[in-house]
Amino acid sequence: MIRNTSHGWGIISRWLHGSLALTIIGMIGFGWWMNHIPARPDRFFYRSIHADIGYVILLLTVLRLVWRLVNPTPTMPAETSRWQKVAAHVSHGARYLAVIVVTMLGWAHSGAHAPDYSDFFGMFHVPQFTAPDRAAAGAYEDRHILFAYVLLALIAVHVIAALWHHFIRRDRVVARMVTDEA
Repeated sequence: MIRNTSHGWGIISRWLHGSLALTIIGMIGFGWWMNHIPARPDRFFYRSIHADIGYVILLLTVLRLVWRLVNPTPTMPAETSRWQKVAAHVSHGARYLAVIVVTMLGWAHSGAHAPDYSDFFGMFHVPQFTAPDRAAAGAYEDRHILFAYVLLALIAVHVIAALWHHFIRRDRVVARMVTDEA
């Protein structure tokens, strides 16, 4: 099934979920590595690649949100308590918000950094919405890193909740995200 149903996630939602999950976790690791390598001539190259992938993450996140708005969301199991439903909605919203905040802060850092990271894989220049400013670039980068850690914590909570659903509750919540079966 391509579209979501009330019983399960469609292939597009599952593809976006998996692609974004792997890319975001990889980017957090890559970002950590970039900030812990000694200064060297190819550092700008790595930061440019990081920025380019960040632009893709932002685009895919917006597409995922649009897709989620035009598709039904699978219902939670009948035995799910109200607080768990609220926690799930808050957790999902917080993760989307954190991804957008992290990517926007990275984009702001790109424009404030001189030279900027606007050359998208050598194909075209991504418009920048901040002007070159060394102090602002540092502030944007600090906040970008801080919110990346917030995002990582939210991802950890999400993974723990998924493991709890799969191994403790055994309620098929995880199965409907990874397979066609509901």
